Amino acid sequence: MRRILWLNPIAHSDHDPIMKKMFQREALPDTEVMVKSLTNGPWHLGYHYYGTLVLPESIAIFLNAEREGYDAAVMGCFYDPGLREIREVLTTMPIVFPEETCTHLAATMGEKFSILVAEKKCIPAMSENLDRYGLSKKLASFVSLDMNVLEFQKDPAVTQSRMMAAGKKALDDGAEVLIFGCTMEYGFAPKMQDTLGVPVIDATITSFKYAEFKADLRQRYGWSHSKRCAYESPKNEEITAWGLDKNAFDTQII
Repeated sequence: MRRILWLNPIAHSDHDPIMKKMFQREALPDTEVMVKSLTNGPWHLGYHYYGTLVLPESIAIFLNAEREGYDAAVMGCFYDPGLREIREVLTTMPIVFPEETCTHLAATMGEKFSILVAEKKCIPAMSENLDRYGLSKKLASFVSLDMNVLEFQKDPAVTQSRMMAAGKKALDDGAEVLIFGCTMEYGFAPKMQDTLGVPVIDATITSFKYAEFKADLRQRYGWSHSKRCAYESPKNEEITAWGLDKNAFDTQII
């Protein structure tokens, strides 16, 4: 038995029921899924400012998930917001981030991959992440769909058409694998993969399935993120003395 938390770090729950059904359909028989969104904040993370605003509540939710015995969790945004901060405060629960996960997986499937992003604004931050992950040389291109994240699921036919055109351009750029660079691009991968004949990585399904895998590794081998150096936790005495723990457990999972 494993319990997985998927957090949509946005302040509306429109996608939560759809995603939960999708994850339940893809989950292993003994996986329990919780999908949750924030109570306050922006409706997308297209700006660095928005990404900063979501971190306090997100951290509180993940701390509660660890305390309540969840086996793994996903920060459901391809920008990978708070990767270092969240891994610092969590002690045992594996936490999955979509860009880190999808790009490492894509690097095992082909020599070059392309990432299909919502807008050109996305590219600098995601490119910086690739540098940090050591995968910049694997990138064929970023291809912009020139769409706002909130538009992806409004007219699926329009979105699919733009994604298909972007995918073809990425193949011309030398990509052997395509990655959807937003978790709101869910549902479009199967048709693209069948049409274009290359692996197409849905950041949503991929991150969820990797969380299941990470949960199994934690249960069987005790593997999570290292607490030495980069993800070393802050000192409890400092957190208590400075009152930083006052709101750490105010946000409940259920």
